[in-house]
Amino acid sequence: MAKYIDNRDWKETNDKYVRRGEFYFSVGFLEEWDEELEKMNNGKVGKPFQFPDAYIQFFYFMRTIFHVPFRQLEGISRAFNKFNPKFRIIDYSSIAKRKIALNLPQDYSDDMVVAVDSSGMKVTNRGEWMREKWKVRRGWIKVHIAVDVKRKKLVGLKITDERTGDNKVLPSLVDQAEKRGKVNRVIGDGAYDTRDNFNLLEERGIDPVIKVRKNASTR
Repeated sequence: MAKYIDNRDWKETNDKYVRRGEFYFSVGFLEEWDEELEKMNNGKVGKPFQFPDAYIQFFYFMRTIFHVPFRQLEGISRAFNKFNPKFRIIDYSSIAKRKIALNLPQDYSDDMVVAVDSSGMKVTNRGEWMREKWKVRRGWIKVHIAVDVKRKKLVGLKITDERTGDNKVLPSLVDQAEKRGKVNRVIGDGAYDTRDNFNLLEERGIDPVIKVRKNASTR
């Protein structure tokens, strides 16, 4: 019987999973806080902005991914302020108003190569034993993303539960990406290998780079 040899670089694999946390939580906007505010208030008529757009985007991301209510977002800003004064406290009504008027950057491109993938996040502390004994559903959310691989920019995002297959989300990610520019190619793993997805990409003139199953039909 042949012995299986695992040649993976476990340090690299471990680092890859650790870096996923950077996707959910990044406070890089603190470094450019003053510079961004200066640009936003340059020539502005009326009361100047007190918080940069990047700060509002941070809370918008927290609300979108973790479904945090607006009042709790204000509580998060207060807690952060205790640890770092640069995290200025913002009230929940200001977050809501600024979110509506938020202008997210949308650089248009005419030669996008888009990579799609998803990652799961556990939203409950239920243990494995409890789930097995009481047949309790695991409770995950899935973050589906589409990235412009040339420019390293997010061009599509969708949140679902763990019961939604990756292949079902591809049309939505492609729709979002096409609002940012012309998509020439879509790269994905075998989870996106369905006839509907290949037909969709063909109809839109997009080259599919999707891993197919060994027994896949050529029809």
